Amino acid sequence: MHNSDALALSAALLAAAGDLTQRINDGVVARGFTDVRPAHGFAFARLAPDGATVTDLAAHLGVTKQAASQLVDEIVRKGYAERTRHPEDARARLIVLTERGWACTRAAEEAAAEVVGGWGELLGEGEVRALRDHLARIAPRGPIRPAW
Repeated sequence: MHNSDALALSAALLAAAGDLTQRINDGVVARGFTDVRPAHGFAFARLAPDGATVTDLAAHLGVTKQAASQLVDEIVRKGYAERTRHPEDARARLIVLTERGWACTRAAEEAAAEVVGGWGELLGEGEVRALRDHLARIAPRGPIRPAW
């Protein structure tokens, strides 16, 4: 592959990822969760299903513990998460989604399905499945981080 082709592919993937993130967030906001932003969704992905400590969340997001702590303060204040006792470490607090946080997560899943459904209409269901399978082969394993 020529450098210009590699750059064009890179730009297309980055544009698609950015558009997907924005459209999911727009769908979440349209479903009544007007006080969230994409960074919250990346945090919710780590908090579901079993919760996480601030340290775990910081590692997942690729930010400092202080930044993760500020994000946790915000989502707790907005009612999306709560701090609970950690079942294995008396010194740590476990951050878990509240029912509001779970509802927001379900809204994000619905919005993602709408976006991907549109891809199916454009490309066909078989092509979307092939795209998913190809991306799964090359995508790194581990946390999906926001592009800060």
